[in-house]
Amino acid sequence: MAGRANRTTHVQQQLRWANAAGDLRGRKREASGANRRGKKRLGRPKKSGAKQRHAKRPVFAKRQALHVTLRIEREVGSLRKRACYAAIRRAAITVLAHEDCRIVHLSIQRTHLHLIVEAETSAALSTGMQALQISAAKHLNAAVSRAGSWWERRQMAAPPARRKGRVFADRYHQRVITSPLQARREIAYVLNNWRKHGEDRTADARRWQIDPFATGWCFDGWRERGDAPFAWKVRDTYDPIPVWLPRTWLLREGWRRHGAISTHEVPSARPTA
Repeated sequence: MAGRANRTTHVQQQLRWANAAGDLRGRKREASGANRRGKKRLGRPKKSGAKQRHAKRPVFAKRQALHVTLRIEREVGSLRKRACYAAIRRAAITVLAHEDCRIVHLSIQRTHLHLIVEAETSAALSTGMQALQISAAKHLNAAVSRAGSWWERRQMAAPPARRKGRVFADRYHQRVITSPLQARREIAYVLNNWRKHGEDRTADARRWQIDPFATGWCFDGWRERGDAPFAWKVRDTYDPIPVWLPRTWLLREGWRRHGAISTHEVPSARPTA
């Protein structure tokens, strides 16, 4: 017993070194911020111009719908062009295969996209939006690279270099639709968003009744349509964006409790209470 009492207890030494500020820090704190090569790990790189925080997504039920917003990088330019419209149309067709994440309404603005979506689960929403962004990024990069008209490209000595890099500037933002009144406001906000941004006052758009860069052609809730049982006739040269018919009660019948939507209705800056 006496021998054990005289034994020396060895304490493991904690390695310490100066950090960037010159202060000595412990091994545990500094080691977690360094990789195998000894360089300090900076974590997830921040996106330029990112506004959507990496917070927990809001929980929604299967019977509810969502308003999703996607913003693009400035370098991509305006989306309200024929080539960009065709690129997003191809991406929307890709998402049609995801029946558990259904795009019901969609509008294309210069710097962002608005969507009304039905999703079975949060995972289905994430998968569907990821499929849309990947397909849209691929087709938009190709569309932006083919700058100018076909005649201008024909005069070029060499074809323009294909654009590479990020297209969407941030994570998608989602807002859960929970009531019939909110559903009406969100639908009007998405389909008439071009009037909010003044796109209807351009020279070419003054004779348009609905936005050709949106899916209002198949919407049966326009006040000006009256009791017409079918969608408005579109030109033979127009390729509409295919979307799903609504399945949730809110988007199918609930919003109608608060009246039909006029094609000339201008959404407010705050569509929801």
